[in-house]
Amino acid sequence: MSGQLMPCSPGEIGSLFLFEKLSPEQLGQLCAAGRVEKFEPGPVYAEGEPATCFYVMIEGTIVLSRRVGGDDIEINRTSQRGVYAGSMQAYLGDRVQQTYNGSMRVTEPSRFFVLPSETFAAFMQEWFPMAVHLLEGLFFGSKNTQRAIGQRERLLALGSLSAGLTHELNNPAAAAVRATATLRERVGKMRHKLGIIAQGSYSPEVMANLIDIQERTAERVAKAPTLSPLEASDREDALSDWLDDHGIQEGWRIAPTFVQAGLDVDWLDQVAAALDEEMLPNAIGWLNYTVETELLMDEINDSTARISHLVDAAKQYSQLDRAPYQVADVHELLDSTLLMLSGKIGQQIKVVKEYDRTLPRIPAYPAELNQVWTNLIDNAVQAINSAGGEGTLTVRTALEHDRLLVEFRDTGPGVPADIRGRIFDPFFTTKPVGEGTGLGLDISWRIVVNKHHGTLQVESKPGDTRFQVLLPLTAVDPDDTTEEPE
Repeated sequence: MSGQLMPCSPGEIGSLFLFEKLSPEQLGQLCAAGRVEKFEPGPVYAEGEPATCFYVMIEGTIVLSRRVGGDDIEINRTSQRGVYAGSMQAYLGDRVQQTYNGSMRVTEPSRFFVLPSETFAAFMQEWFPMAVHLLEGLFFGSKNTQRAIGQRERLLALGSLSAGLTHELNNPAAAAVRATATLRERVGKMRHKLGIIAQGSYSPEVMANLIDIQERTAERVAKAPTLSPLEASDREDALSDWLDDHGIQEGWRIAPTFVQAGLDVDWLDQVAAALDEEMLPNAIGWLNYTVETELLMDEINDSTARISHLVDAAKQYSQLDRAPYQVADVHELLDSTLLMLSGKIGQQIKVVKEYDRTLPRIPAYPAELNQVWTNLIDNAVQAINSAGGEGTLTVRTALEHDRLLVEFRDTGPGVPADIRGRIFDPFFTTKPVGEGTGLGLDISWRIVVNKHHGTLQVESKPGDTRFQVLLPLTAVDPDDTTEEPE
């Protein structure tokens, strides 16, 4: 937007703090190369437009804002003479994208000294070459440091996740190995018992009955009911008494296995009625091995299913086999992240899920949202641990007006009010030296705000801290980002 051109006075611009140390000759060069413009209330420039000018306010009131999602958020309002905005990084040239990183408007008639970007850059390099080198080093050094620390933080997070995943995989894998070894032993004993039975002088009809009973026993194992501890104890006592009464040795060892398989006294009565009394002890032993093999195969199946579930969760978390930008279910992302972090969360922290399953899938970058969840959950866990290690982490989803809300609530000590406004700043951390880089919340903020056009905010008091992520329900142009997360 262009304003009304006005005369430029070297003495007037020399009274501004930015130019007060310049010589009369330099002030004259500024006035010759630049211009004074008067703007009526309204916009001066908009965020994202090519940064063509450097503005220094002579008089008036300016409002600076940044676009967050679909809203313009005011970040500064001032009437101080000499404040400046616009193409402040013009001296970096083509090495960075020269666009306005915010919007500026005036609320009353205001005068500015306006300098074209190329001229501003030339004066900086001619008059302050050492300062330009220092500023370039600060700018690119900060970027490189942030990128390196960001990569290091991701590697540390990956190491933590790998340790947790290894721990989670070890349990079902070890269970499957143990069950397989035991199954091999039981099958061997079953073959031996079958050999003893086969050596007896039993009719084909009795043998057929035994095989039929074995098949029906295996079916009962698959349909075994879940009993309370008291019910299981009562049934074990009843089965032990039945086995003792029928001359079965060590019935107290067999009874728990039969109870786990869903067998009861009525079932054993049916078995006894179908077989000769002489054959019953060997038959009961053989059925015991049958039940044990079925239970062991169920255990192996459960263990391998658990391993498969963990691998699927790891794939869901990493999004390795999925497109970067897609329509995703946030609940699947949250569940996979919680599973990956379960080792770090531990047993003392209770995790509560308050999901609104009616929420729609949303267009997003799932792998990067998982990084946000990881950072926020990690912070919540550390906050709870700092307060004694016991507490509750609540993950809630809901529809908030026309946006999807994901909230992480912890019962830690809270975020002090005096630092709440700085927690999303790069490199700001409250953790001890060596434990935090200060980039977790900064990266999360940029992924949510810049990448997804959403909002990340915090509400906190002792015992109730809530980090809230608000994401749009409608599609966002995947190329429409002001900044890529480091």
